[in-house]
Amino acid sequence: MVAGAMAVLAFAPFYAWPIAVVSLVVLFSQWVRATSPRRAALVGFSWGLGLFLVGVPWLYVSLHTYGSMPAPLAALAILLFCVYLSLFPALAGYMQAKLPLTLRVRLLLLMPAAFVAAEMFRGWFVTGFPWLIIGYTQTPSAFSLAPLAGYAPVFGVFSISFLLAATAGAIILAESKFSGAVSSAFQRRGLAIVGTTVWVGGVLLGAYEWSTPSGPPIPVSLAQGNVPQDLKWREDQAAASLENYLQLVEESRGKLIVLPETALPFMLQDVPRTVIGAMADKARAQGGEILLGVALREDQAVAGEGYRYYNGAVAFGTSPAQQYAKHHLVAFGEFVPPLFSWVYQWLKMPLSGFTPGVEKQLPMRLAGHRVAVNICYEDAFGAEIAGPLPAAELLVNLSNMAWFGTYLAADQHAQFSQMRALETARWMVRATNTGLTAAINEKGKIVASLPQFSRGVLEVLATPMQGATPYSRWKDLPMLALLGCALGFGVVVSIRSRSKVEK
Repeated sequence: MVAGAMAVLAFAPFYAWPIAVVSLVVLFSQWVRATSPRRAALVGFSWGLGLFLVGVPWLYVSLHTYGSMPAPLAALAILLFCVYLSLFPALAGYMQAKLPLTLRVRLLLLMPAAFVAAEMFRGWFVTGFPWLIIGYTQTPSAFSLAPLAGYAPVFGVFSISFLLAATAGAIILAESKFSGAVSSAFQRRGLAIVGTTVWVGGVLLGAYEWSTPSGPPIPVSLAQGNVPQDLKWREDQAAASLENYLQLVEESRGKLIVLPETALPFMLQDVPRTVIGAMADKARAQGGEILLGVALREDQAVAGEGYRYYNGAVAFGTSPAQQYAKHHLVAFGEFVPPLFSWVYQWLKMPLSGFTPGVEKQLPMRLAGHRVAVNICYEDAFGAEIAGPLPAAELLVNLSNMAWFGTYLAADQHAQFSQMRALETARWMVRATNTGLTAAINEKGKIVASLPQFSRGVLEVLATPMQGATPYSRWKDLPMLALLGCALGFGVVVSIRSRSKVEK
């Protein structure tokens, strides 16, 4: 559990990625020592509980502070959620222990495959929660080198998770206590050479240019209004919110001006026409567009359903008006999962009845380039962000992380954008309400940002890019194939072993 809790330091804002390897070494060594599959599952569960209890308690703020759930109930909900998330590493522990393979194969293949398969399953099951995927620890920062980041454009974040896990297995295998699993000095040297090659290969891949500029840099203005969440939807604060963003737009100098998710506390149809007109005039004067995060309502009600609402973004200015509707919604925050409507007797979440937009939406034409828009949590899903490529030349994320207070959430979320920039070899610019508003280049580096919980406009030059990375073409299919082969191999060996015993 302590090892799992320590792993949080490997993620943003700390970026101490070697701790991730140390944490996995502890986890895998305990799996080796586990005397039964049930014991291995308990080890995985304990590791996960430490990771999530320390890594995601910011959800308490949205439930209690802004959702009005009673404090004891909110604390219990977070505990149960962390217990649920911990079932995935528990499943990995049980799976690797259940398959009777040699120690060498378990440490170098089966444990890493089971661990990453559980991460991928967690990122998909019940709409997915791909938070604290261990591969994210290899995003670059101003003060740490991320050697394995070069694999992101090739096979994505889960390939990095696999290589980190395999490295942990190799370290355990090299210990004198387990050296008998590697039968000769020649094999041990070979293991060291392969491991070194993998890490050096990541550095070399990181230097490769998967994309090239498709035009000169675009002047982009990213507005951060810093509106407290407890004031954002109050009727008596609506005029102040409008004035706040009108001033930020007026201060902006970019050809593309981006405002955060649900920047204005209205449905688009209810925003005063004078406000839209003033913003559009500003954009036209600078020869570009405004991209505004705002809730959308369909013009006509659907029989038996009423009106449909979307968490969306609209663009207007020199180009014809364009819209984007968020597709991957957040369970409990933006929609109610089936059988869970009873939860809302405690929660008072505004705009929690959204309808998902269509899965495939074309990039917008903004500032003369094709721009793929995503909203908040959507940038946690690499295959979905890569969907509009190679057509899209620039990625834009609109977020509002004010829901989650000051503890880690905004930095961890920005790390998603860093990985998506790496995987697609595209710039990602982010406009958020309270932070982290930032510009990230095609190498995943944050090149400029605003301080969190400050008001202002970040002026950046973002380079539109062209070209396709292997990941943007194949998404997660290569990793799924690798994991399927690894686990399938273990199952086949297990069946054959049982057949021999029965004979």
